[in-house]
Amino acid sequence: MQAAEGKGAGRFAPSPSGDLHIGNVRTGMLAYLWARGSGRRFLWRDEDLDRVRAGAAERQLAEFRALGVRIDGAPVAQSARTAGYADACARLEEAGLVYECFCSRRDILAAPSAPHAPPGAYPGTCRDLDEGQRAQARERLRSQGRSPALRLRTDGGERTVGDEVRGEVTARLDDLVLRRGDGVWAYNLAVVVDDGEMGIDQVVRGDDLASSAPRQAHLAELLGLPVPQYAHVPLVLGPTGQRLAKRDGAVTLAQLAGTGFDLWAWMGESLGFGPWTGLDDALAGFDPARMVREPVVFDPDANACGAHARSAMTSR
Repeated sequence: MQAAEGKGAGRFAPSPSGDLHIGNVRTGMLAYLWARGSGRRFLWRDEDLDRVRAGAAERQLAEFRALGVRIDGAPVAQSARTAGYADACARLEEAGLVYECFCSRRDILAAPSAPHAPPGAYPGTCRDLDEGQRAQARERLRSQGRSPALRLRTDGGERTVGDEVRGEVTARLDDLVLRRGDGVWAYNLAVVVDDGEMGIDQVVRGDDLASSAPRQAHLAELLGLPVPQYAHVPLVLGPTGQRLAKRDGAVTLAQLAGTGFDLWAWMGESLGFGPWTGLDDALAGFDPARMVREPVVFDPDANACGAHARSAMTSR
């Protein structure tokens, strides 16, 4: 389906830290199918604020273009957008919603958690320090060659957002990091600012990020940005039942080339549609309402040929 002029957009926003494995590819293709199937534009963003490997961004985009994906406009790099993140943080600070945090990761893990908070959640240690305590903490970090992080002040309440796959996602709002102690803008701030300013109103991504949606929706509203529609899709797992990773073996498209592995057939079957023959077939047959809602297992050792690759998929 051709994207309608003036309509919203979906996106794929990989981190260029290395080559994508087929679970990442499947999620990106779902974002594309969802966007095109709803008449939206499809945008590409490189989330390159951290862990960048030379050439990875170009290879990732080239693989998707080889699969027939057409992006609207030029790819966007987060590293070129830091002024916008600084402006958003300044507006939050003017509203009294930003404070310095002097805690290390070890400090946070060792601190008592608030009731009902998930393990490792920030307990608010630095939220209500007075100016004298903050000055002392700044000097302590300065002597260690460190700087404070910046956090968003919240009330710790729960927030629920709608999700086209999961129905609803509820999570407790925490004082998320806006800028890390090393000066790098944090993922949650960058993704909210980018999605809002790029006109992205549909976010399709792996369901390991579902718990981030309520806090991102809250942050978007604080910044006066629209909250997108979320669809958190099931992950591809490795043979041990853990999230698929490169340590599991041949899992990238380059590694699978020449093995007889049929990516389109595997993607269609793994999502419950039966084998696809290519992008046109996928666009014609994709229906979010019929999509498998459970994670699937991919065993690289079973991929000596295409038939084994497809029969290796099992619902968890």
